[in-house]
Amino acid sequence: MKFGAGFSLGAMPDAAAVRDFAQTLDGAGFDYVTVGGHLLSVEANRYPERPNPTYVGPFHEPFVLFSYLAAITRRLAFRPSILILPMFQTAVVAKQAAELSFLSGGRFELGIGISWNPTEYQAMNQEMRTRGRRMEEQVEVLRRLWTEPFVSFEGRWHKLDRVGLNRLPGAPIPIWFGTGTDEAVLRRVAKLADGWIPLGDAADAMPKLQQYLREAGRDPAAFGLTARFVATHEGPAAWVESGKRLQDLGATHISITAPPDLAGPQALAQMVAAKVVLAGELG
Repeated sequence: MKFGAGFSLGAMPDAAAVRDFAQTLDGAGFDYVTVGGHLLSVEANRYPERPNPTYVGPFHEPFVLFSYLAAITRRLAFRPSILILPMFQTAVVAKQAAELSFLSGGRFELGIGISWNPTEYQAMNQEMRTRGRRMEEQVEVLRRLWTEPFVSFEGRWHKLDRVGLNRLPGAPIPIWFGTGTDEAVLRRVAKLADGWIPLGDAADAMPKLQQYLREAGRDPAAFGLTARFVATHEGPAAWVESGKRLQDLGATHISITAPPDLAGPQALAQMVAAKVVLAGELG
C-alpha cells in the first residue's frame, strides 16, 4: 500500500506553506503528493450546481509546482490529479513529463482526465465535444514518445514524422485516469490506464472494472486504484476500519485528506497521524 496526500484545490498562501507541506509529507514517509490540474479560474457562483473550489481557484500549475518540489524533497512522487489532457498539445505534455521524470529521478506519474468545464476548453481553443476520443489518441502518442526516440504516427488529431524526445524517461511514465463510473468510461480505463482515480465511491464500479480488465486481457491484481480517505475525528480505530475496507476493495494507493473543519498545520498533523496508523496496520 502506498500513501499520499493532495494540495487543496485552491493555492496555498505563500511559497513557504507549499515548501513546509511537501517537506512534512516527505519526512513523514508519504509516498506521493497530488495537485489538481485546472488551469484557469472563473468568478464564484458561475456554476451554481458545482462547488466553488472546483472552478474558482487560484490553482497551482502542476509541472511548475512539481519541479520545485522535486528539488526540495527526497522520496515523494508527484502526480497531477488530474491534468486535463485534451486541453493541451500532446508533444508539450510528453516533453514536460519526461523532463520532470528525468530531473526527479523517476518520481513522476501522470494523472489525466477530461473535465467538465467548457470555459477552460474555450480559452485554450480546444474542442470539448471530442475530448474523450482525443485523449485516447493522446495516450497512445504519449507512450510512443516515451519509449521510442523518434516516432512516426498519423491519427485523427496527431501527425508525427520521425520526431521525438530523443532522451527517453528511464521507465515508461505511469498514466492514471481520473473518471466517473459510466460503462464507456470504465471500458476506456480498462483498455488504456495504468491505474484509476475514481471520482466518488468506487465500491459499486470495481467489480465491473475488474471484469473489463480481464476482457481486455489484463490482470486486475496488477492494476492501480487510488482511494480517497478522510482522517475523521473518530480516531485510529475508525481509520483502520475504513482503511481495511479500501484495501479489500483493491486499493493500491490511499490519498489522505483532513476533515473540512481543519486547515493549515492542524489539518497536516491529522493527515500525518492517520498515515502512521494506516501504514502500521495495512503495510
